This record gives sequence, C-alpha cells and structure tokens, in this order.
Amino acid sequence: MANDKFDIKSLDLVFNRMVKTIDESKHDIFTISEQSRSSFEEMKLELEDIRHKIKNIIEENDLLEERSQSSRQYLAEVSRNFKVYSEEQVKNAYEQANKIQIRLSVVQTEEKTLRERRDDLERRIRALLDTIEKADHLVNQVNVVLNYLTYDLKHVGPALENAKLKEDFTIKIIEATEEERKRISREIHDGPAQMLANVLLRTDLINRTFKERGAEQALEEILSLKGMVRDALHEVRRIIYDLRPMALDDLGIVPTLRKYLHSVEDYNPETVIHFSSIGEAIRIKTNYEIAIFRLIQECVNNAIKHGKATEIVVTFIWKKDNVVISVKDNGSGFNTKVSKEGSFGLVGMRERVELLSGRMEINSGEHNGTAVLVTIPLLPGK
Repeated sequence: MANDKFDIKSLDLVFNRMVKTIDESKHDIFTISEQSRSSFEEMKLELEDIRHKIKNIIEENDLLEERSQSSRQYLAEVSRNFKVYSEEQVKNAYEQANKIQIRLSVVQTEEKTLRERRDDLERRIRALLDTIEKADHLVNQVNVVLNYLTYDLKHVGPALENAKLKEDFTIKIIEATEEERKRISREIHDGPAQMLANVLLRTDLINRTFKERGAEQALEEILSLKGMVRDALHEVRRIIYDLRPMALDDLGIVPTLRKYLHSVEDYNPETVIHFSSIGEAIRIKTNYEIAIFRLIQECVNNAIKHGKATEIVVTFIWKKDNVVISVKDNGSGFNTKVSKEGSFGLVGMRERVELLSGRMEINSGEHNGTAVLVTIPLLPGK
C-alpha cells in the first residue's frame, strides 16, 4: 500500500526545517540577551553618574540652606532697623535673599528629579537582570534540544548495553556540556567581564577625581585600579586552568595533580588531601594524562560534594607495565548496588577507564567512606 509508506525525503526535509527554526529562535533569544546586557551596562554607567550628581546636589542644597537661613536673619535685621540701613542695602538684602531662595527651589526640584530617575533606573536594571537570566536559561534549554536532535548516539559508545540507559546517558552528557558552557559563561561574565566593566567606570572616576581633587587623589584611584586589573587577570588564569591545566603539557600528571589538589584544599579548608606517588613516574600519552586528571578530579569532587569527606588520600603506584591509582575518603559513602535515578557519574568514570583499556573497582558502603581503585596500562609518549 503506497499510502502506508514513509516518504523519507519529506520527513528529512521537515526535520531539517524544524532544526533550522529552533536554531533561528535560539539566535533571536541570544540577540535579546545581548541587547539586554548592553542596555544593562549603559544603565549602570548612567546610574553611577546620577548617584554622583545626587551627592553633589545634596551638598549644594545643604550649603544653600545655610546661606538661606543667614540671608533671612540678615533680612530680618534690616527690616527691624530700617532707618539704620540705606535704601541700597535694603534692596540688596531683599535681592540676595530672593536669589538664594530661587536657587534653593531649583536645586530641590533637580534633586527630586534625579532621585526619581535613579529609582526608575534601579527598577529597570532589576528587570533587565531578570530578562538576561531567563534568556540564558532558555538558550541553554534550546541548546539541549538542538544537540539531542542532531547528536549521534553511537558516539556514546557500545559499552552501554541497555538502550534506555544509553539514551538517558546521551541526554545527560549534552546537559552537562551545556551546563559547563553556561557555568564558564557565567564565571567570565561575573568575574573578568564584570571587573573590566568596573575598570571602565573607574577610569571615568579617575578623570573626574583628577579634575575635582587633584593628581594625588587620582593616583590613589589608579593604584586601586591596578589591583582590580590584577584580580581580573587572576580570574582569567583560574578559568583557563579549570578548562585544561596547562601544566599537564609541561610537567606531567604528578606535579599537575599535586598542584591541583593543593588548590582544592585551599578552596575547601575543612578537607585534608594527602597525595603520594610511589615508584618512578613516567610521561605517558597526553590523552591518557588528561583522562587520568579528569578521573581524579571527579573522584575528589564526589568525595567533597556528595560524601562530605574531611580526609582524602590519593595514591599513585607506578609499575613496569601499568599505574595503579587509589582514591580513598572518609565520607558518608553509598550503596554501590543501588543506582540513583539520574546519576551518571560512575557510568561516566567507568566509560573513561574502559577507553584507556583499564579496570576500575569501587568499594563503598553507607557511612563507611569510598575507595576507588583504578589500574591503567602504561603507554609512554607525549
């Protein structure tokens, strides 16, 4: 029956149009997000300027209040002693008091207008931040849909026997990738990008300080700005290190891991990490070193985040044909026979080890800590 047959070409055309429409929608959302960010930065600059103007006008208002009070006292004195003062003096007293009162009224009106503008800007900035956050979340969801529609499941690997698990794992990989991209984007926006935006604000402030307060005050602002640039550079280097430790290429797995675990201790002062390397460490293939580094990173993160471990012991034992890696912690542990729904950390770790032709054993129990033992064959080289 011809009507019962699928028209593959038509189906493929419909699918491609759907993917194209979704991708164009993602671009539109991204454009809205970028326009909102641009408006946000412009409003921040305007808000900073208005706050500065309000500060100046409050000072002027206070000064005019004092002058107005003095002029009224002088005017009262002139009125009481009308015969003592000349007509010109009386006239000048009235004109001076009137000028001060007019200027005071103008300043008070300006202050009210500026305060209303400031409040309006603050409301609009809060609304823009909400729009940006929603747009980022929506782009992330669209990316997951697009990647899932176009992702080739065979790249996950034939090791997953259960088809449902394979599908879920694929989605999890895509979601994790998008979350990582979102995290990196947020870190760059909240860290270096924010710092650089502040640098622009501070340059305007330095220029204003130089004009209003002189070179000495401006120099202090420049020194403060130098510290801000140094902090931004540190944040950029930290983000680059998280993406891929450059020390792996130069120093190898052992020195890089020692440095990494030391930094983890710094960020988690309640956790003590012991690291030791037994035997003669050799340089192995770069992809092996990267995989081992990520494996240790996953184990340590799990121990701290999920196990709440206060002590972690990482040991490398270098043998002739393989390296044995042990990661033990005193955390809460878990039941290895029970697979938590939506949890793919162990599956991913096993996949990584199998790609290296290695073996992995996990011993754990509730409230008994966790021990991960990995054996990987050595393939010298870079």
